[in-house]
This record gives sequence, C-alpha cells and structure tokens, in this order.
Amino acid sequence: MTEELSRTSALASRHTALGSGLEDWNGMGTAWTYDTDARGEHDAVREGAGMFDMSPLKKVIVSGADAATVLDHLTTRDMGRIAAGDAAYLCVLTDQGTMADDAIVYNNGNDEWMIVHGSGDTMALLEASATGKSVSVQLDDELHDVSVQGSKSLEMLNPHCDADLAGMKYFQHTATKLFGHPCRISRTGYSGERGYEIFADAGVVGDIWDKLAAAGVVACSFTALDKVRIEAGLLFYGYDMTTEHTPYEVRLGFSVSKSKAGYRGCEALAAARGSEKINNVCLMIDHDDMVNGAEVLSLNGAPVGVVNSPCFSHRLNKSLALAHVSPEAANPGTKLAVAGGDISTTATVVAMPIYDPQKLRTHQD
Repeated sequence: MTEELSRTSALASRHTALGSGLEDWNGMGTAWTYDTDARGEHDAVREGAGMFDMSPLKKVIVSGADAATVLDHLTTRDMGRIAAGDAAYLCVLTDQGTMADDAIVYNNGNDEWMIVHGSGDTMALLEASATGKSVSVQLDDELHDVSVQGSKSLEMLNPHCDADLAGMKYFQHTATKLFGHPCRISRTGYSGERGYEIFADAGVVGDIWDKLAAAGVVACSFTALDKVRIEAGLLFYGYDMTTEHTPYEVRLGFSVSKSKAGYRGCEALAAARGSEKINNVCLMIDHDDMVNGAEVLSLNGAPVGVVNSPCFSHRLNKSLALAHVSPEAANPGTKLAVAGGDISTTATVVAMPIYDPQKLRTHQD
C-alpha cells in the first residue's frame, strides 16, 4: 500500500492472499486484480454469485430533525418520496448544474439517513448544505460494504439471514443479521444482476466474507466489476461523468425529480437543458481487445467524441466501451471510427444497456 492511502479495508488481508496489490481507489487499497482470471469472476456474477469489496465507497450518516431538508438541498431527488426502508439513486450537482457526484440515499427511519458515494465532492457539499441546520453529519469509515451479485445471490444469502430477502424489492433495505452479525442489507448493486449490498462494521465483516466464500460466493476484483457494469451501462464517476457534464448529458435525467425545486444547481440545470453538448453511449467496437484512451471519429474523420470506459466481454465476444459523443452521433446504429495508439477501427453505437436491456434480472421478484 502507498503512503497516499488514508483508509484500510478490514478485508485487506483477504485481498492480498488472493494476489491483490491493493491499488488505490478513493483513498483505500482496492482489489483491482487477483491472481484468478477476471473472466472466471465475470462468469461467477452472471451464472452464480460473486462478491466485491465496495468499502472504498464513503458511507455518511445524516441524522436529526433537518436531515431530509439537508438532503433535499444536496440532491436531485425528492426525499419526501423515499419511505423508510427505501433507497434512491441520485445526482449531487455543482452550483453550475453539473455532476459533482452520484450517490445512493437510504432512508433508515427515525430521521436517520445514509448517503453512499464515490470519489466526487458529496461530503464537502453536504457539509455546506447542513450549515445552520439541526442535523448531524458523520462519515463512518468503519462501515464496510460487501456487494454480493448474481442470479444465485438470494439463495446464497437468505438461509443465513434473519430477514426474508425474497420479499425485498429492488432498492429496498433493512437492518438485520447475517451469519449472526448485525448489518444492513440493501437490494442494490453495480452489476446488472440481482444482488445485495451488505453494510457491516469492520469487526464483523471479515467473518461475513469468509462465510460467504465458504458458501461458494466467488471473490471478484474491480477488473471484473468493470466488465459487468459496462455491459449493464452503469457509470463510474470520474470516467463517464465529471463536473463538465449535466445529468441529461450522461443519461441520468431519470434521477432528477421533475417537480422539485430549491436544490443546489437546479436553476442552472434547467437553463442548460436542451443544450447538451455530448451524449453517453455504448459502442460495440470491431476489435479483439479492449480499446483504451481512444478518440471517436465520424467515418469521414471528424472528431465526435472519446472512449471513457472500455472492456472486452468474453461472454459476448465483443469489445465494448462507454463513450461520450456529440448528439448527432448518438443514435443506435450509427457507424463511427475509433482511433488511438496503434488502434484504427470501426464501431457501432448500440442501445444501452447491451446486457439485459429490459433490466429484468435486477428488478425481478
């Protein structure tokens, strides 16, 4: 681990035993690779169950009489529509109406909420929104997050859980016990499969991880995570969206409550709507490997965009990428060129997500 890392996962020894070098993400050593083949990890998520240590995500507990008011100012969703036991994916905006971060907000009930975010500016903006309010804002680095994803995730977890996870709908969550340990389980994830995130304290998460492994859940690296999330059209802050983009440019307009006003950046966002400079698309690239750092061109050679998140899917036998392109090049079926380094090839814009386009696997009862 390097000196820059400010946080350590309680699962670090498990990752190093599997061959991880604990590379940095969000200030924590993260399993970007294991000694195992990421294609096998990919298969585990699609055919059985895999688990990812998502603990580098920052978990912030927001509580008190003004908690919902503060989160309403911070985010694009209407907190009044998120009942206790529900969660919502949303955007955190700059004053200019662009993407400061994306996050999930959980209503824990009794004026307590949890907001989980990645590497954007959520914490600083949250503290600014909380100024002068009757609210407590506490970053909880002891709270870890193990994400169990796959078609067999329910059957792997439910026999060991005090709650009946079979009745939990997509984006619902509950406080419960797993393998006898207190935790919060949420039916969420980042894979395009049915899955559950387990939020548990550092002192018990190692035993939960070990028992999941013993039950047959496969430890998976962030390399495999990239493959499944790109197939599912799921975005990564810093790659597929930054402070240069509005939610409407990166296909996140669905997370902006239409009847809500008064949140940070709302007037600037409304003024910018209809003037989008780019669209976020999925490309199917005519190549036999992932394409890194490539420029996207029209077939006559004019620059129209850039590749942000590439992967090669052995399951689809396709080179894929999430890319930003100009609106006129964003329609599915559009033929484009991709060039960078020693790569010069063609690509086609395809409907997103390319895997399970009806999202039946994540939403099924």
